[in-house]
Formats: sequence, structure tokens, C-alpha cells
Amino acid sequence: MQLRIENSIIHQFYSHDDQVGLRLAPEALAEDEQLHELLEELTQVYTNKPAKGYASFLTEADDAERGPFPDFMQQWHANEIQFVDFSQQAAKLLLEQLQNHNMLEAGFLLITRYQHLSTDYLLVAFLPVKEGVSINPNLAVNKSSQLDISKVQLAARINLTDWETEADSERYISFIKGRAGRKVSDFFLDFLGCTERLNSKSQTQTLIEAVNEYGKAAELEPQQRQSLNAVAYEYCDQQWKQGEDVNVKDLSEHFSQAQPSERSFDDFSREYAQQREAELPEEFPADKSTLRKLVKFQGQGGGVSIGFDHTQLGERINYDAATDTLTIHGTPPNLRDQLRRYFGIDS
Repeated sequence: MQLRIENSIIHQFYSHDDQVGLRLAPEALAEDEQLHELLEELTQVYTNKPAKGYASFLTEADDAERGPFPDFMQQWHANEIQFVDFSQQAAKLLLEQLQNHNMLEAGFLLITRYQHLSTDYLLVAFLPVKEGVSINPNLAVNKSSQLDISKVQLAARINLTDWETEADSERYISFIKGRAGRKVSDFFLDFLGCTERLNSKSQTQTLIEAVNEYGKAAELEPQQRQSLNAVAYEYCDQQWKQGEDVNVKDLSEHFSQAQPSERSFDDFSREYAQQREAELPEEFPADKSTLRKLVKFQGQGGGVSIGFDHTQLGERINYDAATDTLTIHGTPPNLRDQLRRYFGIDS
């Protein structure tokens, strides 16, 4: 990944006596090999996060109070303040958010402006730390703290190029989605002064439902519908890997080649979305985790977790709707070994 770093700085957050404190860096980082390695690893982890949200800065039309981060960023971008000053103001804002939410988070705030493929980005990420051990030159064991890049959950990337040229865009900011309960990302969005505009998970789910209904409406055989789902998954997954949007018209053309039909998927999907009052734009970023539903059945509850490929239904796995029963012919080797040991078979 070829990245050109313009500015980069790291500020430290620490916890002490049930309080969170801030140590500000007085100057930007020097561009060297270690910084490039850190940023390349971080951007790779960020890109591979399956669930992302898309946002833009709050405006006067929004019924919400906008924090000062966008103004600080605008002042820096207009060369009214220096990058270091902008980053320090941002770190102080994050400290307020951590204190307001009583979050004793220890870690580092990385703010980096970089260019990739002629696009200008500002990456804002909170880097967590993990405790570990290392061996010093005297061959003694030392306790040490290290960045835990793989566990990054608070990160947002602002596409400065789109922000400048497409002021009305609702998705020039992408961020890592939180998990259950009050999303951890919520307070991070408050810190940035932005709000989620585009729900890729919901739109991907609508697309999957439209694909399934399209196969039913065309009266395709189960095997043909599985093939159609596989075509959709392959196309959408490839777009996700390349960082490109899913284009419904392009997907419709793929369907026409795989399963010619009198009615295009493009026409069907628009009508389907309107009938259900769901949102399905012509182009949108796919949600990686939701895409798996195109080719895999999975669910859990009551102490049972089950998942299997669509192609196994009617082959190794049969479903009786009347009794709500799954019959599995042949178990995975590791599960079979556990069961045989449990029952004392061949032991």
C-alpha cells in the first residue's frame, strides 16, 4: 500500500486514580519507516473491519448540537492554525468526551493526514494498548505496554477530497461500527461532530431480500436460486475487497448473464424496495458480515449455534417445516471426534 504521509501526531491518554489524563505531543512525528509501517498496518486493519458506518458533519438542518471539531478542522485546512494546534484541540475534545462518559481509557490518539491513490484522507484513531513482556539486553524479563492495533474500535476516516468537492455528500466520513448495547462509536461520533447518514448493513440486508424474492418471482429451482445468490455474493464481495460500491445495475447485468429473465433485477429491486418502504440506492457500500447471508444459513439461540452453506440444504441437511427439525447427514470431523469421545466410542 503506497501512502504519502503529510502530517502525523500521537497524543497519550492515561488513567490514574480513577481519572483519565492527557499528555499532549508538542510536535508532529518525523516521517520514517516505523511510522509508515504503523500507518500501513492500521489502514489495513481499518479496511478489513467488516462493519462500518458512513457519516457527515452535522449541519444547521440537523436537530443536534455540533461540537467544535469540524470548525477546528476547517481552520487547519484553511491554514489558519497549524496541524499540531488542531490535533491538540482535538485531543482535548476527546478528553472531555471520555470524562463525560466516565470512560477510563488508556491509549493513544493518532491523527494522520495522508494521500492514497490521489485521494486526501484524515485518519483519526484511538489506539488501545496491551500489557506484555519483553527480554531486555541483560536477558531479564521486563513488563511493557504495546499498541494493540488489531483491537482498534474507535477510528474514523475523513475523505478530505470528497469533503472539499462534494459538500452535500452524506458519506465522506467512514467509521468502525460498535457492537451491542450503546455503541462505543456513538461518543466518538459526538467527539467528531458528525452523525451517521448511511446504514450499509440495512441496505445490504434489503439487497439480499430482493435477491431472494427475485429468484422466487422468476420461479427458479432451488439450485438455480443458489446459483443466483452465489453470483450476487461473488460480485458484492469483490466490490467490498476493492473498496468499491455495489452497483445494482451492474449486479443486474451479472444476473442476466447467469440466469436470463424477462424482467431485470434492476427493475425488480426498485419496486421491491418501494413496496417495503426500504432504502436501496443505486450504489452503496456493502456490509461484509451481512453479505454472508447470501450463501450461508446461520443462527443461534437456546444453547445451539448452527451454520451451513446454502448448497448443503437438500443434500447433507434436510429441513422439515412441519416439525421444525433439521436432519444432518454426516457431522464435521472435529465435532464427530468430540461426540465419540463423550460417549466413549472407540476410546
